[in-house]
Amino acid sequence: MKVFRVIGKINKPNLQTDFCKEVLVAKPEHAVEKIYAEIGSRHRVKRFQMKILKVEEVPPEEIENPILKKMVTEE
Repeated sequence: MKVFRVIGKINKPNLQTDFCKEVLVAKPEHAVEKIYAEIGSRHRVKRFQMKILKVEEVPPEEIENPILKKMVTEE
């Protein structure tokens, strides 16, 4: 499993914001699907209202999320 950082924008009529989220998945395609599912359910955002700008693999020493960092470094 690898950690990916997904950067994007939400464009709803009453909410315009940027997001940056790290997820633990096997492939970049899975990271995008997980972000669509998590942000969509949490903020009631449809997929067409989200724009994914960048998906990048994050080395273990650059992980910002403390829970993911602990999971990756102790495996």
